Formats: sequence, C-alpha cells, structure tokens
Amino acid sequence: MALVGKKFPDLNVDAMNEMGDTFKVNVLEEAKNNNKKVLLFWYPKDFTFVCPTELHAFQAALGEFEKRNTIVIGASCDTPEVHFAWLNTAKDNGGIEGVTYPLLADSNRNLASTLGILDITNEQYNEETGVVTVEGDNVTYRATYVIDENGVVQHEGVNNMPIGRNVNEFIRIIDALTHVQEKGEVCPANWEEGKEAMNANRNATAEYLAAHVN
Repeated sequence: MALVGKKFPDLNVDAMNEMGDTFKVNVLEEAKNNNKKVLLFWYPKDFTFVCPTELHAFQAALGEFEKRNTIVIGASCDTPEVHFAWLNTAKDNGGIEGVTYPLLADSNRNLASTLGILDITNEQYNEETGVVTVEGDNVTYRATYVIDENGVVQHEGVNNMPIGRNVNEFIRIIDALTHVQEKGEVCPANWEEGKEAMNANRNATAEYLAAHVN
C-alpha cells in the first residue's frame, strides 16, 4: 500500500526511551501537534547485526535532523522490555547504549500490519484444525517514512533485511522537501542543499539539462 501523498495512519503505539519510560506515541500527532517533520525507520529485531549499526548511525546524525525541525523515531515489533534491555547493552557488546530517540514497540503489529511491511511470505488457515500458519519471520523489513508537518507521507522506502540504509540520503530528502516547501521549486536528480533547483516547467527542465547534463 503506497502512502506517499496520504496521511500517516492515526494509531497509538507503545514506545520506550533510554530512561526506561513506557509511553504511547502517535506518529501522525507527533508531526501535527509539534509542527515538525518525522523520520520513522523500522528495523527487524533488537539484538541482531545490521540493526545496531543503523540505530547508532541515526543517533550520530540526530543533531542534523533536529536542525531540520525533524523528529527521529525508531521502530520494531519487539516489546518495550526488550528495547530497554538493548538500550542498556554496551555498544561493544552489540547494544545501543547512548541512543536517545524513542523506539516504538509494535509488539501487537497493529501499525506494521497497517503499513504492510511485515515479512510474511505465506499465511494459511487450516479449516479442519483451526490453526493459522505463517511463513516468514513476521517482523518488519527496513522501512523508512518521511512525514511532513501536516502528517502527510512525503517519502517511503523499504529495504530487505540484509541491506542497511544510508542515513545521509534521508537528510538530503528532508533538505529537498524543505526547499520545495519554502521556495516552490522542484529538486532534480542528485540535488543537495546549496545546489541549483528549478521551476516545474518544460523550459526550466530543458535549460537545466543543457547546463548540467552532458
């Protein structure tokens, strides 16, 4: 289900922070009520391999997101208690000690199911036994959402389990979104903050291509 251009689902989800506080987070309300963008990233499991590298990478860039009026939220289907245990595990032991942004604990999978990002390759119901079987881990892929101040999804992307994300690309996307919001211009391929953008018309496109594409 493509969400770009639509409001993010209006759902409350359990969350945990580094202080051990359990609370509810509604991503849509976080954006609208705080008048901020939200970068929401999902990862498969706590205490795994690629996942801590991503969480630490987002933490290292947290100041850059904050300068761009953006809230960072991590998410998986682990419980709050497992999140807290991982938050209290040292980095040199595969933990995420030092991560300060909230982590959604979507253990009932309400939000992940709504977003359609669970690793379920096949689900079958046996009428004779009444048993439902699922093939797949029933955890999330590496899905990422950029949500604007009105709660509208402006970017979504999904990586398979082994493929880690480039955090700088999401900073670039937020810069591009902000440029569009403030200047009304569109951002061409490989655009970065400080580079030339263009108006959304054929003449501007032709001029840009002539000047920048060999």
